[in-house]
Amino acid sequence: QVQLVESGGGLVQPGGSLRLSCAASGSILSVNDMGWYRQAPGKARELVATITSGGSPKYGDSVKGRFTISRDNAKNTVYLQMNSLTPGDTAVYYCWTGIVRLTTGGIQYNGWGQGTQVTVSS
Repeated sequence: QVQLVESGGGLVQPGGSLRLSCAASGSILSVNDMGWYRQAPGKARELVATITSGGSPKYGDSVKGRFTISRDNAKNTVYLQMNSLTPGDTAVYYCWTGIVRLTTGGIQYNGWGQGTQVTVSS
């Protein structure tokens, strides 16, 4: 089993910054894509950003130019640096992994963390 543990959420004023972290743990051999999605009240879950194991990022249109995704493959950890936050960024942010290859030979597809709340408000 693979566990995703997120940290770094909280309350921030408009224009402020936050950094989210998500560490994948378990019997992991490798992780291909990792990333972040978010879900605001009454809205569908949407892509924030993903990153390949080679470091190629992909961003949702609403966060381009403000958010930066990065990862540490040795730690199986993905980060999300969020700058110039607006109230529209308020949501629960979920960590995601694409394909996780396990040391047991198994494969896990589409893993999700429990989510961390980000609230942008004055």
